[in-house]
Amino acid sequence: MNDVARLALEDGTVAYGKPFGARVDDPGAAGEVVFNTAITGYEEVVSDPSYRGQIVLMTAPQIGNVGWNAEDLESARPRASGFVVRELSPLVSNWRSQASLDEVLAKAGVPGIEGVDTRALTHRLRDGGSMRGLLTTADPNRLSDRALVEAVRATPGLEGRDLVREVTAPKRYGHSEGVWRLGGGAARRAPDKHVVAYDFGIKTNILRQLVDAGCKVTVVPATTPAAEVIGLRPDGVFLSNGPGDPAAVTYAVTACKELLDQRVPLFGICLGHQILGLALGGKTYKLKFGHHGANQPVMDLATRKVEITSQNHGFAVDVGSLAGKAELSHVNLNDGTVEGMRLPGRPAFSVQYHPEASPGPHDAAYLFDRFMTLIESAR
Repeated sequence: MNDVARLALEDGTVAYGKPFGARVDDPGAAGEVVFNTAITGYEEVVSDPSYRGQIVLMTAPQIGNVGWNAEDLESARPRASGFVVRELSPLVSNWRSQASLDEVLAKAGVPGIEGVDTRALTHRLRDGGSMRGLLTTADPNRLSDRALVEAVRATPGLEGRDLVREVTAPKRYGHSEGVWRLGGGAARRAPDKHVVAYDFGIKTNILRQLVDAGCKVTVVPATTPAAEVIGLRPDGVFLSNGPGDPAAVTYAVTACKELLDQRVPLFGICLGHQILGLALGGKTYKLKFGHHGANQPVMDLATRKVEITSQNHGFAVDVGSLAGKAELSHVNLNDGTVEGMRLPGRPAFSVQYHPEASPGPHDAAYLFDRFMTLIESAR
């Protein structure tokens, strides 16, 4: 078996390392290469459906040391197209671990590469922007570096691609497990509000937080028409995170417009935030290298408090396109991009970041309570 793995970028860069996880050939696993600055939480990163179509490079120097535990996952299986690390821990040291990262990625068909200079690659992506890439274990004597780079350049980018259809649930289902229940305790609040959650690639911990906030949750596929959702008689509707270009998810934008017309209380996170912006007639655009990590500072403009947030997105809402349609509520202190908005006179708000991920650890937990207050005031 070939013991060499390569990561090729569209700018011609080819990095050599050791393979782990799945072995892929002809020519390999394709995806947009992005870097994630989180120090911990690789299990949540790899299993986040929003990473569909992307190869994730972790900037932390050692990954894999706590193994793999199903309770920590954001979906049932790994979703990233590939995984890049400086060093894969040779030992798993955690009593909760059920398997190693290597074993799980191999079973899921996701390739990994270790032993590469992740600092140099991060600098290249930071300066040149996120790039298309291929991660392969193909024999270099059979597939040359030059041919590999040519293959990268023939792969599609993320702009214009609807990846939501690839990760959404195939049918409607209910969710009743909260964070507190997972820990053996009672829910923080009895579920007395019915919330319908659109699954654009929803993270498990979002569902848990909704339950803990007092919601009976019904999850529906991304393509569910607004009329069908309204027929479920929800007290509120949640628009989830998800992968790809929001402008390509036109069916979700249409449904959101209709829900706004019906004045159904809405709360959106990440892709859901972008969908809401598009439904209002705004525009979205692709960021140079996106926000991927657990250390993004965001200011709540109403309180002037700064939250340390977890983020995973490559597109953003154009604040200028929403003039007179929405109010800016949160802003990213690193680059000034839109991190939240509210709709004056309408029961709807959204944030670009992930309050359920809790890197602060509870800086943004109030947003789920704000949703409940919005629902109660709309009655």
